[in-house]
Amino acid sequence: MKNVGIFEAKTHFSALIGEAERGETIVVTRNGKPVARIVPAEAASKKRAMGFDDGLGYIADDFDAPLPPDLSKAFTE
Repeated sequence: MKNVGIFEAKTHFSALIGEAERGETIVVTRNGKPVARIVPAEAASKKRAMGFDDGLGYIADDFDAPLPPDLSKAFTE
């Protein structure tokens, strides 16, 4: 873990980001006291496998059938 002051962090921000990309954690300090951390971003999550949720839901055979007249009328009023 590397400690840098705010002025140094502002001056060398791009270099510090490069260090974070390589896995380094940088602590930014003000008057010797930690105020922030620059840390590596979490790795992108793995791509989800197709069919993982297979069988958890269903669509009824008549899902697109017309509504009964009384229910249809309730939506048009």
